[in-house]
Amino acid sequence: MPRKSAQLSHRERLENTLAGERPDRVPVALWRHFPVDDQSPDRLAAATSAYQGLFDFDLIKVTPSSSFCLRDWGIQDEWRGEPEGTRQYTRRVIQTPDDWLKLTLLDVTAGQLGAQLECLRLLSKSLAPRTPLVQTIFSPLSQAKNLAGPAELLVHLRKWPDAVKAGLERISSVTINFVEEARKTGIDGIFYAVQHAQYGLLNEQEFSEFGRDFDFRVLAAASGLWLNMLHLHGNQVMFSKVSDYPVQVINWHDRHTVPSLKDALELFPGTLCGGLRQWETLLLGNPEQVRSEALDAILATSGRRLILGTGCVTPTTAPYGNLLAARHAVD
Repeated sequence: MPRKSAQLSHRERLENTLAGERPDRVPVALWRHFPVDDQSPDRLAAATSAYQGLFDFDLIKVTPSSSFCLRDWGIQDEWRGEPEGTRQYTRRVIQTPDDWLKLTLLDVTAGQLGAQLECLRLLSKSLAPRTPLVQTIFSPLSQAKNLAGPAELLVHLRKWPDAVKAGLERISSVTINFVEEARKTGIDGIFYAVQHAQYGLLNEQEFSEFGRDFDFRVLAAASGLWLNMLHLHGNQVMFSKVSDYPVQVINWHDRHTVPSLKDALELFPGTLCGGLRQWETLLLGNPEQVRSEALDAILATSGRRLILGTGCVTPTTAPYGNLLAARHAVD
């Protein structure tokens, strides 16, 4: 079992880190998908709680399937054994430009969105406030990608921009309503997943018009929460275009794309989350490599403004010893 600090609670350690202080040790958090279990609020809560019980991480990032926010619009997906724990989409909702205009305003307290709120209530009762709880929220543009398909979204965005914007307006409204309801469950923040701030997908103007403007609306609904984390997904990311987002933490694939942890300290005034490679090190490496990579991240930041983690989810097949090594590396 991981060794528990007698000095600071998880919340106190994170609060010190966010304040720019050097806590008793660097916080650490690894999160993962729980396939099949993520289709039920009580099973997802139980799996998340059991995982936390094994490793005693400093925060709990709740990771439902990406379709949790889309099912009530008619999206369909299935589990096919991906080691990342993600499900494959089998039915998209957006087929034509007019379909963006048909998205309805969902009741976030019912259906799949309501089920996820129940999951948060279960976790809050059993774990909070001892361990901070963060709910995954996909950006409106990320949700649009899953509604239409990755390639189709980009075609629609460039050929029928007004239709896509109309859809993004509706997606944003539903997402904001969900965040407001999620706050009532006692969460400490949101894990805000942005997937299109990549130069290989959009240019800066496109991202600003279809991504950034809607992101700020959703993040406004999370204002006042003390542990909001931005997840910047992918390679060749537009870090400078999101460094002013109103969040306390930025998480990205720092081992695979610029900026490095050291350089990011100069670009973002808050806390950074990263340092470990999810595939090469946590999945395919060994405990010694995990400890070495963790130490390198801690040295690069002088142990300040850092949460040790990966650039994305931990693979479901990552060896137990490697996860334990990441947890022990900060002790």
